[in-house]
Amino acid sequence: MCGVMVKWLGILWITSVMSMVVAPVAWASEESEGGAIASSATGVSNSEYDSERISTTVADWLAQLQAYQLAQAQVAITGVRVNAVETGLAVVLETQGELQVPETSVVGNALIADLPNAVLALPGEEPFEQFAPAEGIALVSVANRPEGGVRISITGTDAPPIASVSTDASGLVLAVEPGTEAVATDEDAIQVVVTGEQEEDYIVEEATTATRTDTPLRDIPQSIQVVPQQVLEDQQAIRLQDALRNVSGVIAGNTFGNTSDAFVIRGFPATSAGNILRNGFRLPETDLAFFDTANIERLEVLKGPASVLYGNLEPGGVINIVTEDPLLVSAYEIQLQAGSFGFVRPTIDLTGPLNENRTLAYRLNAVFERANGFRDYDQDIRRFYVAPTLAWQAGDRTDLTVDFEYLYDERPFDRGIINDANFEIPDVPFDRIFGEPDDVSETETLSIGYELEHELSDRWELRNAFRYVSSDVFNYRAEPLYDTDAEGNLSRNFRSNDNYSESYSLQTNVVGNFTTGPIEHTLLAGVDWFRNTRTGGQSRFPGVTILNIFDPVYEVDPRPDLSELTLDFFTRNTRSDLIGFYLQDQVAFTDNLKLLAGGRFDIVDQRSNEIWLGTRSEQNETAFSPRVGLVYQPIEPVSLYASFSRSFSPNAFTDVNGDFLEPERGTQFEIGVRGELLDGRLVANLAAYDITKTNLATQDRENPDFSVATGEVLSQGIELDVIGEILPGWNIIASYAYNDARVTEDNDPERIGLRLQDAAYNTFSIWSTYEIQRGALEGLGLGAGVFYVGDRIDGFIPSVTLDGYVRVDLGVFYRRDNWETAVNIKNLLDVDYIQSGFYNPGEPLTVIGSISVEF
Repeated sequence: MCGVMVKWLGILWITSVMSMVVAPVAWASEESEGGAIASSATGVSNSEYDSERISTTVADWLAQLQAYQLAQAQVAITGVRVNAVETGLAVVLETQGELQVPETSVVGNALIADLPNAVLALPGEEPFEQFAPAEGIALVSVANRPEGGVRISITGTDAPPIASVSTDASGLVLAVEPGTEAVATDEDAIQVVVTGEQEEDYIVEEATTATRTDTPLRDIPQSIQVVPQQVLEDQQAIRLQDALRNVSGVIAGNTFGNTSDAFVIRGFPATSAGNILRNGFRLPETDLAFFDTANIERLEVLKGPASVLYGNLEPGGVINIVTEDPLLVSAYEIQLQAGSFGFVRPTIDLTGPLNENRTLAYRLNAVFERANGFRDYDQDIRRFYVAPTLAWQAGDRTDLTVDFEYLYDERPFDRGIINDANFEIPDVPFDRIFGEPDDVSETETLSIGYELEHELSDRWELRNAFRYVSSDVFNYRAEPLYDTDAEGNLSRNFRSNDNYSESYSLQTNVVGNFTTGPIEHTLLAGVDWFRNTRTGGQSRFPGVTILNIFDPVYEVDPRPDLSELTLDFFTRNTRSDLIGFYLQDQVAFTDNLKLLAGGRFDIVDQRSNEIWLGTRSEQNETAFSPRVGLVYQPIEPVSLYASFSRSFSPNAFTDVNGDFLEPERGTQFEIGVRGELLDGRLVANLAAYDITKTNLATQDRENPDFSVATGEVLSQGIELDVIGEILPGWNIIASYAYNDARVTEDNDPERIGLRLQDAAYNTFSIWSTYEIQRGALEGLGLGAGVFYVGDRIDGFIPSVTLDGYVRVDLGVFYRRDNWETAVNIKNLLDVDYIQSGFYNPGEPLTVIGSISVEF
């Protein structure tokens, strides 16, 4: 394990050094071939750097690289519009990239906003000037500054105007009101509001999952990785499992017949029943359809126990789906994807303001998807997804966002490959099915919620949010019974699941920023309530059918009517209530020493009516979950951290007295280092962890029909994640994980030492893209990736080991002005592999093409 760590750190160091050396040389070579090329996007001629093409000293190389990076960083402002609105003016700057938040000041009656990374590149004359555009406004001017950047100057007739600034990926908007009296300070004159800011590269500097506050990743004493939207676009990832293969320690889990998302993080399961969140909200404790990526802004993966903020969870970690927000600049995108196995997927993404003063904005994402799939089912895949969102700035200090989601998903219910009589994967085509061709799964989900934020003062903020989610799940299939004989005859049983669930979530918290002497605090205090109800179960046909896995003949017997499935299993009505009170303090003793400390007290009430058994059960549990972490930054780009955290989860098993066992508890110790290389363009995170999960139910040796809470499992490992930009246009996301997760205590001696299901010892991934930055081929890019998952144990028969696999992906794309086209090849080598311990086969060689237009 130590050898692997040293090897990876060495590679990381070599990459950083090589990038510093290669950058100027590669740029000089490109210049020598192309000559002096004037860039309209930057307003800087390459001839300015022609004096010394090949540098001869390290200082020259660094100076040349800095000048090159500065030229590449400029964002072109291609249009300026001044619109009169009811309250004053809306000054709109249209760009070809993302502007930085402006630096603001007041000079006399003029309000000044400087954009350091911009250049004015209008088709007509420059600078842009408009005199007396509204009452109380004398002049609006936008001009290039001699020292670089762009200055926006708005002059009032009697006093400096008052403005709010919103920035996003499409441009910048200043909502301007005439001033009526002298403004005391710059802060009184202008308010900066970042609405729907979208990262265009691979670096995301802040996340909310770890602390429920906007916290820089470098200040979080726990491993957290963020997969930004750009990675999803470059890989054409339409499922979470496509995106999360880029994160260390995360692999696919039991997807319940290939119908829903499920993962394993650090050896422990992560499903929609708690460990997958949506904007920080828990989801129903039932099987949901695959989440759609159409409106995902980023994915945040917090490793280790997270009960301190989210209640009862598995200790491996949580996945938080962060969705897109409405923008104050109108933007419309239409995309069409098509590819192998009848795959067709059109999507739309529309956003913009709904009123003149830009206090109300909307966003609409919609998707239709159809595919045949590579498995030999007659049942096709059909999906429809729509997600409208409204954002209202109700006042200077109050914002309200309301969103709605509807998803319908229909697809084959597919248990995947079956083992043979020797408990091995049989030599059969991976597209062969062992159910029936018309096996089906249907899921319909509905979600609606709001988020309300109100600034009580400059230092305190009150937040309240609510979400309702309903899920209706139905399937009907011929279930393989995993008892193939020597001739390959497989028994199957017709069964159907029909479940309906509802969940209600309410969150209220207050965030305060204050100081005690020289010590800075960010205090979070809150309460949340979660209720989940579920009704339904499974019915089975009283009999079996036989299918030969080597020579299958389908539809021999008539498919039973649903009314003939007369055996009830797992038929129940359940309700669970969770109330949690939490308190957290982020303490900055100095600029480089920070403490994160918090705790949560949970009250859990669970009730179940087991209709199929004729019994009722109820349990009430309480638990306290702490977390303490320390971050030390010896130099600004490096963060050293250590943390301790705990998790809990109620136990569903009972002892000989009929009482529920004590809740399962997870305890983690983690140390790590996070480093920023290449002036912060490349970020690496190295972590080592030790997780112990106790109070697992094991068989009572004296009363075999009951359980005792004496089981224990241990998960230990290291993880490395690297993400960012090596050179302008050259992005990378890579990961490596070593995980040893196994049973350490059990009443059955044969289980001690057994590996946990789907816990691979080694996983590795690397994906990199390069986009040509200038010249005739500007906008053309290539991408390539390698994804490795080591061997794992079978989900049903622990003595069976599933082989590891390597998957290779390629991509090519071309971006120009407002349109983009791309082709991605997944599993280039057409490798047969099992992607999870329940025999779900991965896709063979698959090609996906896309074209998108923004306007």
